[in-house]
Amino acid sequence: MIQFQVEGMSCQHCVAAVTRAIHKHDANAGVQVDLPAGLVLVESSQPQDVLKAAIDEAGYTVVGASSPAQ
Repeated sequence: MIQFQVEGMSCQHCVAAVTRAIHKHDANAGVQVDLPAGLVLVESSQPQDVLKAAIDEAGYTVVGASSPAQ
């Protein structure tokens, strides 16, 4: 699970756009978006950089990312 802090998301359209962008790189990814907190949680086999780039390409700014300690 990777947690991204994302700026610029404000509505359900934003949620759909981010989810679609991630699913382009991993159709089976689990995506949870917390709009008030500006968080996107992703469960995916793709590298963090690929997922960050997908969110950036959707027009949103990733300002931080973290993974839980293994």
